[in-house]
Amino acid sequence: MTVQLKEELKTLDQKHFLHPTTSIEQQQTQGPAAIFTEGNGIYLKDIEGNIYIDGMSSLWNVNIGHGRKEIAEVAKEQISTLAFSSCFASFSNEPAIRLATKIASLTPGDLNTVFFTSGGSESNDTAIKLARHYWLLKGQPERQKIISRTHSYHGVAMGATSATGLQAFRDFTNSHAPDFHYVYSESVRNLRETIETLGPETVAAFISEPVQGAGGVNIPQKDYFKEVRKICDEYGILFIADEVITGFGRTGKFFGMEHYGVVPDMMSFAKGVSSGYVQLGGVAISETIHQDLCELSKGTLMHGYTYSGHALACQVGLKNIEILEQENLVENAANMGDAMLEGFRALQEKYSFIGRVRTLGLLGAIELVKSRETGELFETALSPIFVQETMKRGLILRTVTYDQDTVVFSPPLILSKVELDEMLRILDETFEHIRKTIVEKAI
Repeated sequence: MTVQLKEELKTLDQKHFLHPTTSIEQQQTQGPAAIFTEGNGIYLKDIEGNIYIDGMSSLWNVNIGHGRKEIAEVAKEQISTLAFSSCFASFSNEPAIRLATKIASLTPGDLNTVFFTSGGSESNDTAIKLARHYWLLKGQPERQKIISRTHSYHGVAMGATSATGLQAFRDFTNSHAPDFHYVYSESVRNLRETIETLGPETVAAFISEPVQGAGGVNIPQKDYFKEVRKICDEYGILFIADEVITGFGRTGKFFGMEHYGVVPDMMSFAKGVSSGYVQLGGVAISETIHQDLCELSKGTLMHGYTYSGHALACQVGLKNIEILEQENLVENAANMGDAMLEGFRALQEKYSFIGRVRTLGLLGAIELVKSRETGELFETALSPIFVQETMKRGLILRTVTYDQDTVVFSPPLILSKVELDEMLRILDETFEHIRKTIVEKAI
């Protein structure tokens, strides 16, 4: 019966389901890579009964792990009383008010006011629009340009796509939003030069992830963001931190920017705010921006999504944060991240084709190289083959192959030492397989 059901679902999937960020050709020739039916803790089960460690928290987001009954109970209670009501025209609901207040208490500095969205792309689009709207209200309409970094990822809505520094995402469409510019990922000097070239009076905001996720888990140099903050202050430019991946404990602190002692003017978030149990995101704005909006905005704020302040989503978000706090999952992310890095380094010593390794909390990466000395890559990227092999052994991971050959990691924050050791065992076994079947023949 399972085989019959799988074949039925495969056929329906190929005919009716256009998958996000997927090779359509692969879907049509091979069907779904897996059809998941159950999640429990750090594990996923597919329709055939195979069990996998979810080494990516699915999409960097299932921070509290799968199958949390506490979330289900809260969702049932809320959906039975008030699942949704509009927040347009100043209507409100208690879960939205409580969650905005809770997030304001957690965010660094004076980020005290929250606009809610349904996800990360909407959050970054909102931050970009709010930045431009802010300068209109301030009487500086020429401030409309947005600067981001190469290898950055900010989402796939029109503005978020245009802000994304990964060329492949922008190449998806042939008509880009105007006034987006990119600076070298690690170069503060290039940021200053770009601002000077564009004209500081024309730049609305600079947007950056605290750690670049989809670009390869790129951790910045120690003082990078302090220098960025100084430059933004010098030229009067708003600084937007994209905490969609790094927020809510992923890096071993509640928000990634806390590692650098920097407070942005706006902070976009999503993913970990609800651990993926419901669609939820938002933007936190500074007290200064909020006060200016209150004083200068005379009409309707002409921006809002149907589900901004969704009562059910916000109640789930509150319970999710409660779990993060009660179970000390932010601290666990920091501790397990250190242990994961130690494990990566042990593998690095064992296998010569492992290049740089890095973690910040439970966000990590292993680079694969033909030569550590020169950084030369293999002619055919190894990481896609590697993650296929780890999946065969029960571990789901993801690759980044934009100018690199990298395996990235983002396991749930509930990860235990025993579970981490099992992950590392699978990695070791897979590296050994790759060494024998591919690397020894290529070098």
